[in-house]
Parts: sequence; structure tokens; C-alpha cells
Amino acid sequence: MELSNKYIVIEGNIGAGKTSLATRLADQYNGKLIMEQFHDNPFLPKFYSNPERYSFSLELSFLAARYKQLNDEISSTDLFKSFTIADYYFVKSLVFARTTLGEDEFALYRQLFQIIYQQLPLPDLYLYLHATPERLLQNIAKRGREYEKSITADYLIQIQKSYFNYFKTEARFPIVVIETTHIDFVNNQADYIALIETILKRDYANGLNWVEL
Repeated sequence: MELSNKYIVIEGNIGAGKTSLATRLADQYNGKLIMEQFHDNPFLPKFYSNPERYSFSLELSFLAARYKQLNDEISSTDLFKSFTIADYYFVKSLVFARTTLGEDEFALYRQLFQIIYQQLPLPDLYLYLHATPERLLQNIAKRGREYEKSITADYLIQIQKSYFNYFKTEARFPIVVIETTHIDFVNNQADYIALIETILKRDYANGLNWVEL
């Protein structure tokens, strides 16, 4: 099987496994991997401990960092890679900001976002790994990041709603929502193969597509 799409995005809620899948796909099919660089963000642990105080600082820092990384990585051609795959999409900034910011702050943030967003290319294929909040919390607990211990099911639900609000407005490229609650594509090879075949063997129309494995 071959990947016909040159720019693929894998998204999902916190703990959905997007980085694991993007990394494996890049390794298997000789792709250029773009991974979100969030571990060194000094506002992230502060936000989880005090969201009201640090939400705007966090979202602005992510906006700047994501734009710089995507602009640098996508604009630079790697002749030895057959496609580009990222474990996040720039719209993630707007999705999370809608959840974390107040009305006035979000209005200002959205203006800044729109100015920057139009300068970036659109993906050929956008994959969203969907899982229930309960499953996401299990995955989050397994990886054991200290600053993620305060994440709640309610917060994950709000993020999920924000993603789907965005999906309803986007019709310029295929958005494929894949239900992954009851599979383990990280540790189960059969589940991984089924997921890959879903990605590679089907053609999807622009706009929202829903797939259950």
C-alpha cells in the first residue's frame, strides 16, 4: 500500500494516540514527521494548576510556536521523504482557545489566528482519532505526565465539542473521524493494520466523514 496524500494531519483529543500513530506511519512509509513541540512550554504546567490566570498566555505561546514550526517544516522540501505527516493541525490553537478563553479574550485571539492561518497550506487528509473521555483519561494516566493529572472528563468533553464545531464548518479537505475507543492500535498489531487499511484503501469526500472499525 502507498500513501497518495502528500500532507496528512492526525488530530485527536488529549491522550488519543495521535503522536504514536503519526510516528509509526512516518517510519513505515518514509514520511517527514512534524511533532508538536509542547514539552518545553513554560506556561503549560502553570495553566493546569491555574487555568484562569495563564490561559491567554498559554494559547498565545502555542499560536506562535505552532505557526513557526509548521511554516518552517512544510515550506522546506525533503527530497528523501515521500510525504509529510503532522501530529497536530494549526486549527488546534483555535479549538483549545475556544475552550479555555473568556469571550473577550477569544474574540481578540480569533482575529490574530485568522491573520496567521491563511498563510499556511491545507492538508490533503485530516484524521481525527475519537475516543470517549473515560478511555482518554486511562491513556493519560498510563503515560504519567505530572502536569496532566488535573485534567478532567469535563475538560475533555469541552475540547471534543470544540473540535466538532470546527468540523461542521470545514469543507475544503476530507476530515475523517475514526472511532478508536474499543481498539488499541498502539499495542495490538491487528488493530493497527485495520486502522491503516481504513486510511489507505478508501477515498473520502471533502468535509466530515465518520468511520467505525
